[in-house]
Amino acid sequence: MYTNRRASFEYELLERYEAGISLTGSEVKSVRSGGVDFRDAFARINGHNIDLEGLYIPEYQQASYNNHEPRRRRRLLLHRQEIEKIKRQLAQKGLTIVPTRLYQKGRVFKVELALARGKKLHDKRRAESEKQAKREIRQA
Repeated sequence: MYTNRRASFEYELLERYEAGISLTGSEVKSVRSGGVDFRDAFARINGHNIDLEGLYIPEYQQASYNNHEPRRRRRLLLHRQEIEKIKRQLAQKGLTIVPTRLYQKGRVFKVELALARGKKLHDKRRAESEKQAKREIRQA
């Protein structure tokens, strides 16, 4: 449904996880109507939970006083074993957690998280040149 295209450019994505996301009613309606922005989104471990921060979900126009805050902290729903595994990997390798997709699966919304390592400038240039070469081959 919504993808974070910037994540694959800025980071080397290693391992992916699927997590549920805790949304309010006005957030669900707003996500369905569009306008989600991943620009400043990141995930943070908070005790025994993982929270998604910075994800912009615009206010729902038809909601009354029950509207939500657009950039509030949202709890992600993962199994305890997955959270512990992510904690261990973050402590060892100096990685970060990046949200890559937000989509609907049945009646619920899911977020795809990726363990990521930041790319250096030369890595970004190499990836861009490889993409350009593939595009030229496809066109020929």
